[in-house]
Amino acid sequence: MLQTVETLIFLLFVIAAVSAVAQRLKIPPAILLVLTGVVLALTPGLPPVELAPEIVLLLVLPPVIYAAAVAMSWQEFRSNLPSISLLAVGCVVFTTIAAAAAAHLLLGLPWPVGFALGAIVSPPDAVAPLAILRRLRLPRRLIVVLEGEGLANDATALILYRFAVAAISFGSFSFGHAVGTFILIVIGEICWGIGVGWLILRLRRWVDGPRTEILLSILTPFIAYWPPEYLGGSGVLATVVTGLYFSWNGLRLISSATRLQGIFFWDFFIYIIEGLVFLITGLQARTLMAGISLYSIHDLVISAAVVSFAVIGARFIWVFPIAYFQRWLFGLFRHRKEESRWRGSFLIAFTGIRGIVSLAAALAIPMTTANGQPFPDRDLILFLTFAVILVTLVGQGLLLPLVIRLLGLANAGRRERYADQVEEAHARHKAVETALARLDQVTTERHLPEEVVAPLRSRHRERLRRLVDRDGDQRQKKRVALNDELENLMIETERNSVNDLYRNGKLKDEARRKIERDLDLRQAHLANQRQEE
Repeated sequence: MLQTVETLIFLLFVIAAVSAVAQRLKIPPAILLVLTGVVLALTPGLPPVELAPEIVLLLVLPPVIYAAAVAMSWQEFRSNLPSISLLAVGCVVFTTIAAAAAAHLLLGLPWPVGFALGAIVSPPDAVAPLAILRRLRLPRRLIVVLEGEGLANDATALILYRFAVAAISFGSFSFGHAVGTFILIVIGEICWGIGVGWLILRLRRWVDGPRTEILLSILTPFIAYWPPEYLGGSGVLATVVTGLYFSWNGLRLISSATRLQGIFFWDFFIYIIEGLVFLITGLQARTLMAGISLYSIHDLVISAAVVSFAVIGARFIWVFPIAYFQRWLFGLFRHRKEESRWRGSFLIAFTGIRGIVSLAAALAIPMTTANGQPFPDRDLILFLTFAVILVTLVGQGLLLPLVIRLLGLANAGRRERYADQVEEAHARHKAVETALARLDQVTTERHLPEEVVAPLRSRHRERLRRLVDRDGDQRQKKRVALNDELENLMIETERNSVNDLYRNGKLKDEARRKIERDLDLRQAHLANQRQEE
């Protein structure tokens, strides 16, 4: 037990160090963490770290999917649902078939084994590439489609994976039964996800306490994921639906105190989970090397190249014909300019990076079939999965910024971002004006004294003035920037004064912490305003 705790602390230290280096080098941390894990795995003397697949599928995957779904806009997800479905279902199925055909025809693997391998390597990961795409300010639609695909494609892949493993284990497969089961799983998980979201959201409103609500938010993805998983589904789709339900309804039913604390908690929680996942992915290199000793290096290299090429090529083959010849049906990549369409299609096709779900599925393959025979080519499937992850994550991941710049898509979303800022400013104006109108109404109805109402009215009118200044010309914006600078200076002065009183024994610690929290919130509000500009 002590050794496990020591190993965990060491891994957390490595994550912190690698993340700091990645930020300096402007490299996605996921890529550097996987490479660091490979180096550590091949370093003599270090204890092996093996990844239990049930930990990933049952403990790691639910909160990661749930957090991404909550952060996703339901409106944008719904408006891009045809495009997302086409990638999350159609492209995953097509990639599975393409990888299975390549494994059977070129590598000589049996069809069932090829389908199992194809299902494992078919779903792209969304975490690593989206970190790059957001930083380069791509059009929002491209990011939404890729993010939505990353949420939903795991469900398709894991269901196909279960069918393939069952066919190998029991030696039989019924296409009609598989299709019917797939449809029932999809319908059942959607209903379950909505039910869990409705119940938990109202339970959280009933408890009305930030700590208890955050605890319930931690339990929510597992409540959504585990029952469908144990009943033969994937659990992924139910978790996505629950997260989207919270995204659409949470604003009305979750308190502001809970949101402030919950945003920080979940951001840090997912940061730790993803860091551990990518690092431990690289650490599996030692386990994989031990299982492929019977294969020659030449055969392994050829096999890895064939499967990687099939996986990458299948995505290009799927995306381009659909984008050009079936966009009238699915609404995929609707742009006015033909040039913009092919660039967006190329980027979507190129962003097919594989990640932890593929590795966890490969590790979850049973050691033996139903009749007690060793599962055919299990070690080779593990190696090829790891190879595809390395090729796509490291190769395509490092090339992704260069590809975006060569396509001319870097900062292509700048005009869209400006439009969003105008829309946001209008909403802020409308909200403050509505609040002022409501204040006047309440004042008239309740005959409130002017000395009570005047400060509130003055404060809201000052907010309106600042909003106008922020949307004004450069001279006005410079005045706002100077105002923010002076306000930050005053906040720091207040903070120093409070700390001096505390150190001199003239202020108790509890009071100091409350004042510091208020000052921190004011300073964070100013920082957020600067980032939005």
